[in-house]
Amino acid sequence: MSAAVTHPLVSELVERHQATLDAALSAAAKRDYWSPYPEFPKAYGESGPADGKAAFDALLGKPFALDGHPTDGDQVGGEASPYGIELGITYPHADPDALIAALRAAQPGWAAASPLERAAVCLEILHRINARSHEFAQAVMHTTGQAYGMAFQAGGPHAQDRGLEAVAYAYAEQTRLPERAGWTKPQGKREPLVMTKEFTVVPRGLALLIGCNTFPTWNGYPGLFASLATGNPVLVKPHPRAVLPLALTVSIAREVLTEAGFDANLVCLAAEHEGGTVAATLAVRPEIKMIDYTGSTAFGDWLEEHAKQAQVYTEKAGVNAVVIDSTDDYKGMLGNLAFALSLYSGQMCTTPQNVLIPRGGISTDQGDKSYDQVVTDLAAAIEGLLSDDARAAAILGAVVNPGVLQRSAAAADGEYGELALAPRAVVSPDFPGATVRTPALIKLNADKPDDRAVFRTECFGPVSFAVAVESTPAAVELLRTTVREKGAMTASGYTTSPEVEALLVEAALDSGVSLSLNLTGGVYPNQTAAFSDLHGTGANPAANSAYCDGAFVANRFRTVEIRRHS
Repeated sequence: MSAAVTHPLVSELVERHQATLDAALSAAAKRDYWSPYPEFPKAYGESGPADGKAAFDALLGKPFALDGHPTDGDQVGGEASPYGIELGITYPHADPDALIAALRAAQPGWAAASPLERAAVCLEILHRINARSHEFAQAVMHTTGQAYGMAFQAGGPHAQDRGLEAVAYAYAEQTRLPERAGWTKPQGKREPLVMTKEFTVVPRGLALLIGCNTFPTWNGYPGLFASLATGNPVLVKPHPRAVLPLALTVSIAREVLTEAGFDANLVCLAAEHEGGTVAATLAVRPEIKMIDYTGSTAFGDWLEEHAKQAQVYTEKAGVNAVVIDSTDDYKGMLGNLAFALSLYSGQMCTTPQNVLIPRGGISTDQGDKSYDQVVTDLAAAIEGLLSDDARAAAILGAVVNPGVLQRSAAAADGEYGELALAPRAVVSPDFPGATVRTPALIKLNADKPDDRAVFRTECFGPVSFAVAVESTPAAVELLRTTVREKGAMTASGYTTSPEVEALLVEAALDSGVSLSLNLTGGVYPNQTAAFSDLHGTGANPAANSAYCDGAFVANRFRTVEIRRHS
């Protein structure tokens, strides 16, 4: 591989972002809180929200510009805001052959750059994305249904954190070996054997990112930046209902790459109409060496089975559970669970679904509580949290797809079981056309086969099950077997007993799921923080990888050794 001539801007970017990269590496080692991207909207200036809204509005009703991007001349689109706003944005369409040819042509110059140079370019991309966080918030809100506050944080700074985390891990893994080493082997009375050995990072090839509808940036940035930072071109295939956030990302990446002297086609967009099959077509192309996917289990399993030529990273469906044994803060527990079950209408891969409660009840700081009382109080906590429509809309967001609405309606009709809390429609004061539903809470019995069939299947959306279990040990065992067989992204437990806590920890380690214990404050089971929390473990069927650890990045490149006598 021939050495590249470093563009002057690349050297400037290395100097500009070295401190951020060093801080990210340190944060990943310490696991304490750290972020270079403020999560408070006011940190982006008094006019930030208005400027972001104006930039978003300027995109509506017209073709999305991607200068120099491969295209066959057609435009595709069809995104509709869950808040009832007409988007009318179209994107350039290109044949898979043209996209792959463009990516391959762009690859050599990027592969020849050093890991530090690639990291600096990636950090500049993230820096420019961060500066437009309010614009991204509008794009995420109106494609995913997240409420604005959540769209700003999760779709903006928190997603950027995950991208930066991936860059830091990629840099660390690529520089684990020295670029050059001397080797001297003593030979007794004879002259020693002396060699020089060089270790060069070689990217694997083209990467395919298959985006999801609910968290296009948060779930997309880890794979995108892990692949790019390790020298691989990336083809971004967004979900047809959430193209804009990733199209903006592609646009900014191409802008930075061009300015830094690289080929803009290192990052391309594969947009398609709803119902298209380009993801499946691209996934099995021999040129595609890595695939990052978030979405349904069915397609994730298909990718793992059929894309044999690629390293496939999947996040699929799971059944998340909470075991309630006892608590010394009953009110705090109920408040934490009510918010966790309500946030973004349960449309998160980390939202608890099954609340496992001993049939004989639990002990609390407010006295013993029966199963029925716990369920009644949890329902009341949810109702109290969402009693005001404006507040409810800010927490719930909007329903993102017809399947979620159908499941909410099925719960309301009693199809899943006895309702402890019926869902209701919420009218958003800002967006009367939005479809908003409060959570349904359903009482089920772990000993009934029909009930088990219901709660052991993922019910994505604002539907949760309060499951009566014979005992706390039975609840822990049910958690363990459910994670092993169905997968889970999160598990939670409430207990004042060291013995029960030990059982929960053992079950989490044995089944391979991250565990949250006794959350009663401002941290919720469906939230994770970059540089500290791992998202997923790769150790159960819900996901085969984690954001972010060394394994997530290390297989995106190989190290080739050249040795010679000195």
